[in-house]
Amino acid sequence: MGNADYEYPNVESVQRVAIPPPQPFFKSLKYSLKETFFPDDPFRKFKNQTSSVKFVLGLQYFFPIFEWAPKYTLQFLKSDLISGITIASLAIPQGISYAKLANLPPILGLYSSFIPPLIYAMMGSSKDLAVGTVAVGSLLMASMLGRVVNYVENPNLFLHLAFTATFFAGVLQASLGFFRLGFIVDFLSHATIVGFMGGAATVVCLQQLKSILGLEHFTHEADIVSVMRSVFSQTHQWRWESAVLGCCFIFFLLVTRYFSKRQPKFFWVSAMAPLTSVILGSLLVYLTHAEKHGVQVIGKLKKGLNPPSVTNLVLVSPYMGTAIKTGLVTGIIALAEGIAVGRSFAMFKNYHIDGNKEMIAIGTMNIFGSFTSCYLTTGPFSRSAVNYNAGCKTAASNIVMAIAVMLTLLFLTPLFHFTPLVVLSAIIVSAMLGLIDYEAAIHLWKIDKFDFFVCFSAYVGVVFGSVEIGLVIAVAVSLLRVLLFIARPRTFLLGNIPNSTVYRNVEQYPNANHVPGILILEIDAPIYFANASYLRERITRWIDEEEDRIKASDQTSLQYVIMNMTAVANIDTSGISMLEECKKTADRRGLQLVLVNPGSEVMKKLNKSKFLDELGHKWVYLTVEEAVGACNFMVNSYKPNPMKDDSEPDKSIV
Repeated sequence: MGNADYEYPNVESVQRVAIPPPQPFFKSLKYSLKETFFPDDPFRKFKNQTSSVKFVLGLQYFFPIFEWAPKYTLQFLKSDLISGITIASLAIPQGISYAKLANLPPILGLYSSFIPPLIYAMMGSSKDLAVGTVAVGSLLMASMLGRVVNYVENPNLFLHLAFTATFFAGVLQASLGFFRLGFIVDFLSHATIVGFMGGAATVVCLQQLKSILGLEHFTHEADIVSVMRSVFSQTHQWRWESAVLGCCFIFFLLVTRYFSKRQPKFFWVSAMAPLTSVILGSLLVYLTHAEKHGVQVIGKLKKGLNPPSVTNLVLVSPYMGTAIKTGLVTGIIALAEGIAVGRSFAMFKNYHIDGNKEMIAIGTMNIFGSFTSCYLTTGPFSRSAVNYNAGCKTAASNIVMAIAVMLTLLFLTPLFHFTPLVVLSAIIVSAMLGLIDYEAAIHLWKIDKFDFFVCFSAYVGVVFGSVEIGLVIAVAVSLLRVLLFIARPRTFLLGNIPNSTVYRNVEQYPNANHVPGILILEIDAPIYFANASYLRERITRWIDEEEDRIKASDQTSLQYVIMNMTAVANIDTSGISMLEECKKTADRRGLQLVLVNPGSEVMKKLNKSKFLDELGHKWVYLTVEEAVGACNFMVNSYKPNPMKDDSEPDKSIV
């Protein structure tokens, strides 16, 4: 790369890097806040509208039912009716099962499938989300509240704390949506969710050994060591009748699910299997009097609709703190699951759901649910998948499901008296096995080992510690990764691709050539106080390594350090100080620092700090090609040391 490769750039042809015009502080702040909290520009459709139209649009925003109800057709009703009845057949046994998992009265599972779906149908933006209780949320609630209150010794207080935790979960969820803070949920990465859900599903399955083996006394701890110790210390109390019944129903449920996956048009086989299991199990117990031979049954369920529970909320110490903590943790997990499921099915049907609107809807239904004897609800994947496969068209399928549950509460609850608990455990186990997504874990291992480590940490934390420990570990490891990305950004050494004017990372393109006398670096992140010190030391090390390489190869001495700042979106005062120190280091070594394409925010701050005046505006270029062209011309023609005379280049560089 000699003189023939470069011509000195004409002053007229070189485009300067522009310094953006100054903007008032409040205007910049307004823009930043808008991009943080309103990236989807929800007010766009309100522009240039009359007051009456704005009122209707506002009503439709908070209550989407007013948007789709006027367009509702008989064909939609037919599809939603089939979907609603189908998911009700799944919701009834699942609701009873998950309530038992939460150590709550089984009837609460039915209560929670009546009021919340009606609220969501009015306020939710997803067409496919089917509302109900979830296993992970139930386990979390049982685990966290159980550490403070024993549900056997004090069932009323435990029940009231569950209502209170649900209330605070709803307040948190609705607040996140109302104040546009949905990005907080994004800190639960995909890897975290995969590991956490897999660990929770494993723990839930282990907990079902109590009913499957017919044990009366069982540990209240959720970790695998405590569970297995409790199981194998009571081998003399195992009930073979219960174990055989449980294994048979688990096998039946898994076979039906496998068949429905292989034959999607027979989705209803898997959807009806839990209710079928409940009916068969109840008939078997009733006809054989198996409850007298160690097979535990649900017992009496109260008839009637949800009684009010607003007066049962525990808003006094010392239990209020526990309810708040439980509500916050379970609320975040339920929110993450509900939004993830809603977005997944929206992607399949090619429509958009508003994450913040979903948070308001889910939060509101949990607030009202806590007032009407319901506990934590969200959009479980299994129920939503059945709703999607059944061909639902709108959220009205939730209304149909709620009506079916209402009729069950009014007339059919006595039929569940002989339902064996082992059947409910089988339903839970079959549902949980689908949450252990080992294929996703293998995929993480192949793509990103750190993501797999996050996933594995969450899984191990849940299985060997507790649900809360696993969640904390996973979030902590994820945040550590974010901090590492910020504090240790990548810097690249660039070289010239042969027979081109393109400059790329020499590690990615080994055939890229070093430019004699010039070191070209690229910083691949904003420069903040957290990474400024590291970047200063890394840039100094690049310079040392380049000088050592030049000495070893007896090439032209290093004279220019070009820093490509295209990827530097922003910079703070610590970053500016770092650049000033780099310039001083370059000056002491007789080198010239050159900047390439700083962004608008960076140029604005460099100009205000007077750094551009110290560096010289002529040493800021728009492209690496222009910077190399000018520097290479001076290396080969005019200036062996650019620092000796800084008064002349006005006629040569813009």
